[in-house]
Order: sequence, then C-alpha cells, then structure tokens
Amino acid sequence: MPKSGYSCSSFIYSLLSASLLPLLNDSRRNCMNAAVRAVVRMGIYVKAKVYFVYEGYQGMVDGGDNIVEVSWESVSSILQVGGTVIGSARCKSFRTREGRLQAAYNLVRRGITNLCVIGGDGSLTGANLFREEWSGLLEELAQKGKIDEEAVKKYAYLNIVGMVGSIDNDFCGTDMTIGTDSALHRIIEVVDAIMTTAQSHQRTFVLEVMGRHCGYLALVSALACGADWVFIPEYPPEEGWEDSMCVKLSENRARKKRLNIIIVAEGAIDCHNKPITSEKVKDLVVQRLGFDTRVTILGHVQRGGTPSAFDRILASRMGVEAVLALLEATPDTPACVVSLSGNQAVRLPLMECVQMTQEVQKAMDEGRFVEAVRLRGRSFENNLNTYKLLSQKKPDAELPKSNFNVAVLNVGAPAAGMNAAVRAAVRVGITEGHKMFAVIDGFEGFARGKIKEISWGDVGGWTGQGGSILGTKRTLPAKYLEKIADQMRTNNINALMVIGGFEAYESCLQLHDARSRFEEFCVPICVLPATISNNVPGTDFSIGADTALNAIVETCDRIKQSASGTKRRVFIIETMGGYCGYLANMGALAAGADAAYIFEEQFDIRELQANVEHLTEKMKTSIQRGLVLRNENCNENYTTDFIYQLYSEEGKGVFDCRKNVLGHMQQGGAPSPFDRNFGTKISAKAMQWISKKLKETYRKGKVFANTDDSVCLLGMRRRNLVFQPVAELKNETDFVHRIPMEQWWLKLRPLMKILAKYKTSYDVSDSGQLEHVAMHSPKEAETGAI
Repeated sequence: MPKSGYSCSSFIYSLLSASLLPLLNDSRRNCMNAAVRAVVRMGIYVKAKVYFVYEGYQGMVDGGDNIVEVSWESVSSILQVGGTVIGSARCKSFRTREGRLQAAYNLVRRGITNLCVIGGDGSLTGANLFREEWSGLLEELAQKGKIDEEAVKKYAYLNIVGMVGSIDNDFCGTDMTIGTDSALHRIIEVVDAIMTTAQSHQRTFVLEVMGRHCGYLALVSALACGADWVFIPEYPPEEGWEDSMCVKLSENRARKKRLNIIIVAEGAIDCHNKPITSEKVKDLVVQRLGFDTRVTILGHVQRGGTPSAFDRILASRMGVEAVLALLEATPDTPACVVSLSGNQAVRLPLMECVQMTQEVQKAMDEGRFVEAVRLRGRSFENNLNTYKLLSQKKPDAELPKSNFNVAVLNVGAPAAGMNAAVRAAVRVGITEGHKMFAVIDGFEGFARGKIKEISWGDVGGWTGQGGSILGTKRTLPAKYLEKIADQMRTNNINALMVIGGFEAYESCLQLHDARSRFEEFCVPICVLPATISNNVPGTDFSIGADTALNAIVETCDRIKQSASGTKRRVFIIETMGGYCGYLANMGALAAGADAAYIFEEQFDIRELQANVEHLTEKMKTSIQRGLVLRNENCNENYTTDFIYQLYSEEGKGVFDCRKNVLGHMQQGGAPSPFDRNFGTKISAKAMQWISKKLKETYRKGKVFANTDDSVCLLGMRRRNLVFQPVAELKNETDFVHRIPMEQWWLKLRPLMKILAKYKTSYDVSDSGQLEHVAMHSPKEAETGAI
C-alpha cells in the first residue's frame, strides 16, 4: 500500500486528454497511452475512482457518456498503441464561461474535484483558468439551482496536475515531453532509409520535420544523423547563409561524400523573421550547385507509430508522479506540471512553465534569438552548441595547434552508439587542435600497435551505424601493460578516451594503478560508459542500453500480439545484461509485463508460485495472456528452462507457456536517437574535459597527470553530467557481479509491479517536490543535463 499519510477513500479524479484552447494553435499529441494507463492503475492502486473524459474539454462540456468510470482492464493492451485512446478534440465552447460552467456541473455531479490533464501549454493554461474560476462557477451553479450549498462546500476546490504531451518538446521546464522520443524514432527511420538510396545516386535530400515554433526535432535529428545543415526557428542563419551552405555542400561532395542531408523545421526562419521552406532550400541547391535534390516532408508520420521504450517509461513515471501530486495537493497548492530534469521527475508550477514557454515565442518575434535559445533550457542549448561544434570543420589555418595526441578506443562488447561517440571525440579533438588517433580492437590492438591517425572526414556517416567500426575486445590491459606503455611512448599519446562497458571501467582502473610503474599512463584518461547492460558504476545511463531496450520491447509487443489471438498463453522471455537486471526490469515496465526476475532482488520458489497464481487469476479476466521477463543471470538454479517448466506444469488446464531467449539481437541494430544523441554529447563534453586537463598538466614540454581526478568516468547522475574519478567509484562497485552497489532504477521496480496489479509498497520519499522554474546561466548550460 502507499506510504502512510494519504487518505484515499474519497479521492476521485478524472483523466483528461485536453484539446487546445484558442490561446495557442498546437494540436500535436502522441504516445499518451502509457500515461493514461499509469494514472488509471496508480489511481486504482490507491483505492480511488478513476474516470475517463473522452474527447478532451469537449467531452467535459458535453458530459453524459463522455465521462465514464474505468477499471483496471480498461487500459489493457494500450501501451504499444500510439496517440490516445480517450481522444482529443478542439472545443470552442470551453473558451466561454458558459462552457466552463457546464463542464463544472458535469464534474460536480460525479464528485470529481481532481483533474489530470495531458496536453500542451494551451491545454494546461485552460486547465489552470478552470481551476481559478472553480469556486465562482460552483456559486453560479448554486444560484441557478443546479447544485445545493452542501455541494458548493463539499467540492469547493479543484486540483490540477498536468503532464506535457507534445512531439515538438516545446514546453519549457522539462527536458523531454511525452511523444518526442517516438517522433525522433520515426524521423531517424526515414533518414536511415533515405541514406542508403541517396548514397547510390549522389543526391541531396532536404527533410522537413515538424516544429512550427520549436526546432528540437530538427536539431536532435541533425545531431543523430550528422546532417550537413539544419534550420530551426530559435537559431536563424546569419546573413549570407545561402553562400555558406552551398560552399559546405560543395566541399563535402569534393571529399567524395555521396550524400548531403539538410533538415528544415517547418517553422524555420531567417534573421529577418522570414520563412525558410524546404522548397526554397531545394531550389537554392539546384540553382547554385546543380545537385540532384529531393524534398521529403515527413508530416503526420512523426506523430504516429508505436511508442518508443523511452516514451513508455517516461509516461509511466510521469503518470504515477501525477497521481502522487494530486494525493498531496491542498487548496493552497498551485496547479503543477510533472516534468523531467535529467533523469529526475520534478514538479513545477504550471503557469511558470507556460509563461516561460510564451517568453520564448516573444523573444523570437522580437529577434532576441540568443535569449530564445537560453529560455528553451539547458538541454536544448547543449544540443545546439554540440551541433555547431561537430557540423562544420574550420579551415586548417584557423584551427589551434595544441601539439597533443589523443587516442580513442572501444573496449568490451559492442554497443549501439559507440560510433557516434567516436565521431564526436574525433571532431571535437580536431577542433581543439589535437591530433586524433584511432586504436583498432581495444587494448589488444593497442599492444600490437594497431594505431592510426584519424581525420575529420574519416568519421563521416558514423552516427547511424551500429556495433563498433574501430573493433572492440574484452581484453583488459593488465597483461599488456608494458607493450601498451611502449606504444604510447612511440606514438606520443598524451591522453586516452576509452569508450565501453564494465571492461572499459576496469581497464582504466588498471591503468591508474599502473602509473607508479609506467610513467606513460600519467596522462588524462576519460571513460565513456557504453554497454547494453547499463551496469557501469557512476552513471544512470550507458550508451547502447536504450537501443537494446527498444529491441526487447519491440519483440515483446510482437509476442503479446501473437498471444492475443491464441488466448491463455504466457511467454517467458530471457534478456541479456549479465548480473544487471536493468534490461529485464525496464523492459518489463515498458512492455507491460507481469513479472521480471532479476539478480538484484532475490526470489524463491514461493514467489514463483505466487506469480503463477497471479497469472491464473488474470486468465479469468478479459486479459488472457501473460508476459514474464528473466535476466540471464538472475539465479543459477531458477533458469529460463526451469521457470518455463514450472509455469507449464502449474498452469495446466489454465494457460500454456512458450519461451524465447532474445540473445545477441539486443546488441545489434541501428542506434536509437537517444543513444546517438547521448553518445555524441557526452563524448564532446569528455573531449573538452581532456583538453582542459592537458593544458593543466602540461609542464616543461610534457604532460604529467598523476592525480586521481585525471582518470575519470563521465556519467549522468540524476540531473547532471558528472566527471567522477574511477578510483573513488571502486567503493561503489560490486566487482564479483560487475554491477554498481546502488542502482537508481530499482526504485522503479515497485512501479512495474503496481502496474501489473501486484500488492506492493511504493516508496514516495524520492518523488518530486514542487520547485520553481530555474533560469540557468551560460555556465550552468555547460555543466547541465543532456
């Protein structure tokens, strides 16, 4: 049951997916169903009545069958469905007081005084206005004899909590809005498909993506695919951009690059606030350069499709947080919106976020574009700065000369996004004036001298490629220390960037410990976590884990679909991850599984039996299928075969079983947008840190770095990217099982169980507290979240 202190018996709220108000003309909605499901099931978990309001504010005004109490089964099998099952509609009548009066009457008749609103800033602004007018509306209803005075007193206050559903990611106060990641998936799928055909025909493609007022989709897509040019509303190109763009495209084609990609946000403008359209860009390229150029307008494709794993987990977390916020609300609590800051759920005053969002548009209208970018938030600003850093090489004459040599290598198993990280490291290193060297096949290749200088053009087109182009081995450096030191001396390597999983972390610990014997290792060394297992200490996320999670969830969706026709079937799915249960647990949350067995939470035969009984009861409902995930090393005795046989035996006559071992398909495939973006940005940040350390440790003609803080791992922790000495992380590591001693995602484990209808406790001590929207400084932007 929930933490004590909540009185839930009289708690009634409705779930409202609102249409837009006349204040703003923005109707983008996608991937809301995970939030709908989470709010409904968390509400029922705390013994509340839950209502759907169909067709947004229109349904609230019309009442009747548009406001319906729902059950647990009402939200079954909707996780993988795009859009929203409860609909959304524009509503002119809600703009008027008469319409809002009718809406208030319809809610009071059902005793509803809590609203969870999913929508954009227009929807949320309308909800706040409704809340402010609430007491006056009730008094007017009483005067008209529609409700009595007792009802006015009983339902005197309306509580509002909002969640932002917008593929544009155009709402200030949150790093990501529900639906944005799924839209990026659609865009990148198209870009990857285009790249294969365009490279065959030497073409230029102009891609128009959504974003009438916000360029987030265009910007992140450009980062994720290594686009040659991007046009966004917040950062219009300078005068003469036509010449600059054509020069760049010509130079790229001269370097034998067969493909040019230009991405245009639908709201792109020049510095005079005049539109830049995809057709205008195409005509310019054709007239000036004569390149074979095509325009692709993605349109509503970006809003549809299956939601990504990231969006499902984000929406589920936000949905639960919204219910907790409503439970804790008082008459004095301002309407709030549940937001994401880094990896932490936070609550922010709704109107503060709305006002800042409106300030962005005002700044753009007035030509204050630097201010507009700053108001968008540190995540947006970091994206823009990284793109500018990586997109265009300065002439050699303008590059600084540092005389430092930096080597990049991959260590451990391959992970999607590694190549994007290498590309960013190489290009930022060259921008900083360093000579960049690529090490082939990890430390094993290092020892054998498989080192070569790598240029700006060598890493073109790497962002979308899976695996490791440099090659990677699990071999640790301990057995080759002398040979590696010799190669570092021979090639005058002044710094190392090691991209990989737990082996990369262990390798850098070994190099750190070997400094007393080999002076060559007294150089700045940075580890970037890259593993599908997400088991590296010091970071919430690792490059590659998101891609693997999407592969798992996609497979689970297909399996659930196959079970929907058969009925009464339970699937046992084995995931990778070593001893780390991240993939199994988060995959279960995103796929709507009934259970997930992981090493971090020990289980016995009694729990297995309880799970079988739970599924037996489930088969009596309309949801006649089950899904169970098992981490590969969760228990040496309770193997996948054992669990399959146990379920098969105990479920006889009620359900039958099937098993699937997903295997190495989780390591393959094109990197997800998140992994491309995450790998690119943390790699760029790591290379800037290396440059800083090189300058700090350069004395008398050589680099000498022997302090703990010169061997660091760059990880994301809660809200920030943090450099942590690997020597300090030793105390946070279980080396036997190759996992961190504390893992943030274990706090989400009860959430997975609650949404699967298990009775369990849910710790709310880490839930979001009401904060204020922070205006960050440029320095904060450098050190802030991704």
